[in-house]
Amino acid sequence: MTEKSISGKIFSALKTIIAALLAITIASFLQLENTVSAGTVAILTIQPTKKETIKTAVNRILAFLCATIIAFISFKLIGFNMPAFGVFLIFFIFVSHILGYQHSVAMCAVIMSHFLRFGEMNFETIGNETLIFFIGVTTGVLSNMHLRKNTNYITILKSKTDIQIKKILMLMSKRVLDNTIKGYDEECFDTLRRSIRQAKNVADANYNNQLRTKDRYDLDYIHMRDEQCQLLYEMFKNLRTIHTTPFTAHVISDFLVEMSDVDDNHDATEDLMEKFREMDMGMKSKPLPVTRPEFEDRAKLFMLLRDIEDFISIKLAFIDKYSQGNKTEKN
Repeated sequence: MTEKSISGKIFSALKTIIAALLAITIASFLQLENTVSAGTVAILTIQPTKKETIKTAVNRILAFLCATIIAFISFKLIGFNMPAFGVFLIFFIFVSHILGYQHSVAMCAVIMSHFLRFGEMNFETIGNETLIFFIGVTTGVLSNMHLRKNTNYITILKSKTDIQIKKILMLMSKRVLDNTIKGYDEECFDTLRRSIRQAKNVADANYNNQLRTKDRYDLDYIHMRDEQCQLLYEMFKNLRTIHTTPFTAHVISDFLVEMSDVDDNHDATEDLMEKFREMDMGMKSKPLPVTRPEFEDRAKLFMLLRDIEDFISIKLAFIDKYSQGNKTEKN
């Protein structure tokens, strides 16, 4: 676990504690009954991102309104006793699962249970529980309004992913020429997948911490790298079966080195694709292999060329998308 993730967890815990205590303090200041429940509602409202917190709050509000109506009918018809509360639970749980409020069942059930102690559902008691609920929800939502896009961290993670991809391309260029090369193994891809997964988690959080303007650039960037990772692994599996060094392998090896060093911009990637097409055409004019092993390995190298073309195409499609000014999406 990194120092950054530990500090993030500590901050999140402190934020939750403060939100709960603040909710209880406000409820106590207003001299409400069942003030501790306000802190519980605040804790249950807080989610990892702004978007999730607000979505949870809205669902909690709708669930609370639904629970209040069902509880009012149950208690008024049967009385303020456990059988009435049991009927309330049966109907509320059933309705909550239909409407998608099942995560709010426990919280609403606890609040509705307060009416058993009150022995009445009138303007005063319903008002008390409504205030308890809204103080908790509001405090929980406000505690997450400070969340912003973590630009520096996602840049670092994207850079880690880029460096790992370049490393794999360099190792691949050596493996094309030498099947005894060390370091080009499953561990390379495990490291890359971890980098992509970590970057995706941060990109998702950044996206869900934006409420008005939604910037999808980082999400799409990581998706592009994930697609390229899958292609690189297919190339890896293909290269593992090559045992000779056809003369065309030297050309491909040099091109892979160039691929690893190309800049992430439209012109450089377009030039790379043009060079690939020239290399591809040149391959087709080469003499046919003589021996069977060389023929089989030349066929595998041809498959490798197709994957290289797809690898560049994925990157070019991403660059083209964002060179057209489509970087943001309004919600």
